[in-house]
Amino acid sequence: MQEKNVLEVKELSKSFLGVMALHHAELSVKAGEVHAVIGENGAGKSTMMNIIMGDLKKDSGTISLKGKTVEFRSPADAIAAGISMIHQEISLVPTLSVAENIWLHREDRFMRGPFINYAARNEAAGKLLEKMGIGINPTALVSELTVAQAQLVELARAISSNAEIIIMDEPTSSLSDKETAILFRVMRDLKKEGVAIIFITHKIEELMEISDRVSVYRDGCYIGTRDCADTTKDELIGMIIGRTLTEQYPKIQAKIGAPVLEVRHLSGPAYTDISFTVHEGEILGFSGLVGAGRSEIMRGIFGIDKRLGGEILIDGEKAEIHSPRDAVRRGIAMVTEDRRDMGIIQTGSVKENISVSTLSEFCGSLGMVNVREEQKAVGEMMEKLSVKAANMNMLITSLSGGNQQKAIIGRWLMTEPKLLILDEPTRGIDVGAKAEIYRLIGKLAEQGMAIILVSSEMPEILGMSSRIFVVRDGSLVLECDAKEASQDLLGKHALG
Repeated sequence: MQEKNVLEVKELSKSFLGVMALHHAELSVKAGEVHAVIGENGAGKSTMMNIIMGDLKKDSGTISLKGKTVEFRSPADAIAAGISMIHQEISLVPTLSVAENIWLHREDRFMRGPFINYAARNEAAGKLLEKMGIGINPTALVSELTVAQAQLVELARAISSNAEIIIMDEPTSSLSDKETAILFRVMRDLKKEGVAIIFITHKIEELMEISDRVSVYRDGCYIGTRDCADTTKDELIGMIIGRTLTEQYPKIQAKIGAPVLEVRHLSGPAYTDISFTVHEGEILGFSGLVGAGRSEIMRGIFGIDKRLGGEILIDGEKAEIHSPRDAVRRGIAMVTEDRRDMGIIQTGSVKENISVSTLSEFCGSLGMVNVREEQKAVGEMMEKLSVKAANMNMLITSLSGGNQQKAIIGRWLMTEPKLLILDEPTRGIDVGAKAEIYRLIGKLAEQGMAIILVSSEMPEILGMSSRIFVVRDGSLVLECDAKEASQDLLGKHALG
């Protein structure tokens, strides 16, 4: 690995409406290294990267690229200078093919006179994907891909620009272990070619595996940089949250009560013959690889997707659930895995996002919303869940990922459910916010709520669940008590 700094950020500051997002922040990245960037949501990581990419204008400070001070006015300028960024939220055009997305705005290299040579463009995309070890058809529409496949196409697009620096914002949040292994292999290959990689992540275990150095940020300030080989997980957590994090997974003293939900021989397009029961006060964990059918099972129970067979019982009585509205009426609530597209209302305020599922309760006989009652209920829920926002009328997208997730959970708690389904509830959330959500889940269980927890993170499943099911290829292949489970046991059954 070369010792030359390819990118240097010094004294970078940025404020929004008087609120300091970055305060004299620093970052130094060497050519041919994977440099992890970590911190709680709201620590300033994204603000810094958006300034580097030309999406935001800095208030003060300098950015140097290969020793020369730069200030990009747009992402196009940054890309032209050799910097690419893979965003956490997929930014591909769903109606275009994989090849069209990879070479978007660079079609000129495939022009034959006034026409695009589509065969040449598809062939170039195919060779790039093959080199990366990604088995995706370059002519497939992006809308036909899974979230994980789309994330790998984003990576291919960044690599295709021959960037010297690639910024990766939570690239593994939607990837299975197998796909993460592909990503890490590609990252190591890029390192050998001298490419610098800025790896933004909340997963400390992953950064310790793949990164050379890690820089920590908190409340917009630079805390420090460590060599990954010379630091520990506990030291990094202390730097991230400014305190020692004890008992990440709370000790739950919930009393297991009567059955709330019973699923009998449920089948759908992606799963077959699913049967299980979840009780009052129980946290039932569902583990397995991404794409195993876990989310599809939950979507079927909640009425998002059509089921092909089987029956659902609530409190021992058969329930006809054909839509989320039916599910909510029967006391079921669900936080979906895709916070951006199926969770938050991006154009709505914090208040609107929390009250949307119970808005009818605040309406009078003429259908007018009693705003005062709505604000009171939303304010109480925000206080209960410690949703950090300047006010409830600000856009939900202005909150950190952790606070957005707490707002969505608050939305469903407003319906007073008997059963709460949580699908990947801590994906893309920092360690501090994760701990808050874990405590909330434990408290809800202690109050007698039945909870289904779907997660790709085995420590989360093992630390929070009472019982655990493993899903593989649309089937339940293991049921065990959490006390008898281990990562090896879950992994063995998930992989088959």
